[in-house]
Amino acid sequence: MEPVLNAHNKEEYPPMHTAEHILNATMVRMFGCPRSRNAHIERKKSKCDYELPSCPTDEQVSAIESTVNEVISRNLDVTVEFMPRNEAAAIVDLSKLPAGVSETLRIVRVGDYDACACAGAHVKNTSEIGVFKILSHDFENGRWRVRWKITE
Repeated sequence: MEPVLNAHNKEEYPPMHTAEHILNATMVRMFGCPRSRNAHIERKKSKCDYELPSCPTDEQVSAIESTVNEVISRNLDVTVEFMPRNEAAAIVDLSKLPAGVSETLRIVRVGDYDACACAGAHVKNTSEIGVFKILSHDFENGRWRVRWKITE
């Protein structure tokens, strides 16, 4: 029997949304920061905000882009599993979950690179994403905003 989950309020473009998961995991790994606190994911271009103590250097921005593309090139399977919230808390950050979320959570994994509670749409394999490109970024009051797109 499929668990009953909260309804999702937006239909994402699966390649872009899956790239966001990879970007988030990359930021956590490289900077030790939380996942994006504010994201606007669209088909043509997207943006994410990260809490950082300072603006990443040009070399770091280049490394973020390279790392995301390297992970995409691994052709990782994107899988879904359902688990109780208390079990999920041991493997994923639940701090962004809305109030009243269901007791059963949908955990989306991008290979062994990322795991996240998410109700959105994703590709089945990272080979379906394309090339990740950072378009611009700015830093203000501890918030680093990055704008990006994917191309085929």
